[in-house]
Amino acid sequence: MYMTNALLFNIANCVLNLQILIVSVVMLLLEAGRSSSSSASGLGNQIFQYIDLHQNEFIKILKEWVAVESDSVQPRLTQEVTRMMEIAAARLQALGATVELAQLGTSQLPDGQSLLLPPLILAELGKDPQKPTVCFYGHLDVQPAKKEDGWETDPYTLTETDGNLYGRGASDNKGPVLAWINAVETFKALKLDMPVNFKFIIEGLEEVGSPGLEKLIKDKNQLFFSDVDYIVISDNLWLSNRKPALTYGTRGSICFFVEVQGGERDLHSGTFGGIIHEPITDLIALLDSLVDISGRILIPGIYDDVSILTEEEKKLYESVEFDVEEHKNISGVKKFLYDNKEEILMNMWRYPSLSIHGIEGAFHEPGIKTVIPIRVIGKFSIRLVPHMNISNVEHQVKQYLEDIFSKRSSPNKLMVSVPLGAVPWLADINNTLYTAAKRAIKTVFGQDPDMIRDGATIPIARMFQNITKKSVMMFPIGDADAGEHSQNEKISRSNYFQGTKLFATFFLEIAKLHEQLQEASTMKTTN
Repeated sequence: MYMTNALLFNIANCVLNLQILIVSVVMLLLEAGRSSSSSASGLGNQIFQYIDLHQNEFIKILKEWVAVESDSVQPRLTQEVTRMMEIAAARLQALGATVELAQLGTSQLPDGQSLLLPPLILAELGKDPQKPTVCFYGHLDVQPAKKEDGWETDPYTLTETDGNLYGRGASDNKGPVLAWINAVETFKALKLDMPVNFKFIIEGLEEVGSPGLEKLIKDKNQLFFSDVDYIVISDNLWLSNRKPALTYGTRGSICFFVEVQGGERDLHSGTFGGIIHEPITDLIALLDSLVDISGRILIPGIYDDVSILTEEEKKLYESVEFDVEEHKNISGVKKFLYDNKEEILMNMWRYPSLSIHGIEGAFHEPGIKTVIPIRVIGKFSIRLVPHMNISNVEHQVKQYLEDIFSKRSSPNKLMVSVPLGAVPWLADINNTLYTAAKRAIKTVFGQDPDMIRDGATIPIARMFQNITKKSVMMFPIGDADAGEHSQNEKISRSNYFQGTKLFATFFLEIAKLHEQLQEASTMKTTN
């Protein structure tokens, strides 16, 4: 009986201590919120005022950066990419950051010559162990652009028209990179204590697949990334032109080459048409078997690993601001496969899709050439979603195409290969990083953000998450119609400066949340 009473007493005492701990933590957080709200508000106003007063200066710097033709696609412009990296490095050094221009080695050109790749920036500002460390990723290379391609202005001369700043790289990705740096500079200029430690990883080869980046991240994981708490990427867009967004997922992709080989050379259709199995006829039959009229992929088992839609996830799609007609206008099409907003979003983001991209080996010039191509290659890709395995999908596709091909009893040879594959990425929208960003958006824009996914493949997010094991967030500041990779790329003047304010506010919010978590953790350990 004594043992039982003592045990009950100890259990009751533990429960009481736990209740006291919970109440103490809640009171601590509430008190911290009350005491800091007024000072934070004043600080925010001071920061916002500085950014507003220095708009012309920030536009001048963006103009200088856009003027650099840092096109990484064309080897002849590699020196311009390198010059862009050096300009950015100098700007970070001017803020007091320690900067390393990390070499990525060489690349072999088609003619056999070796090309020295542009360096990558690794920079660090602040080493206070009491503060969280936020690492920002961006890139300063751009897609090719010429005025004769359909630009209304010179793509490398930043031009302001109707509140928009037009120029190659304005939104992808020089504008967002500068907005982040401008936000850091604002604290420095106002002689304010930096709320967080900053790290930067900025590259110049993103548009050509980031060669060398994954190896560098692995090599630097135990050094440069060892004290990083959070990683932020700002290299995508909002879903609309009005409402800010946070991106918490991207689709992966797997690309396929389907080659059908007949004889040894192309044949005259007048001599051989009607008496041979034509490779392009086989190929078109194979490509036609991949999806049905509603866009559903016909490959058996392809949907087996797709996660079941939960009610919680379904509500996210219902709350997203998405104008179907506006999206049609942006795309230039008259009709989508789906009319319902939620169905459109889910099929853009959380379900796989298959797209056919072209046929190599077939005549495609103007006019007609009455020839039977003897070797053709069909090219298509499947966008992958979380839980889909690249190896499984590759096996399913190959097995399916081989089965379809065998039923044609064709003597031609079939070969299916995979030149490229990338896994999808999904983040926890309730973690500290996203919570801080939501609060910052609420402060700057006066509304909650759309929580969105990106139907495209952005390997860097998953790469960072897998290698560093840190929290990763995609934090866009550009409108849906920014025209990335297209003619007349732009960032609105409003988004450039509101984005700068947003990043500065985020620094304050992530610092505050991180400190509260540390205090709560310390109190729990003590008790």
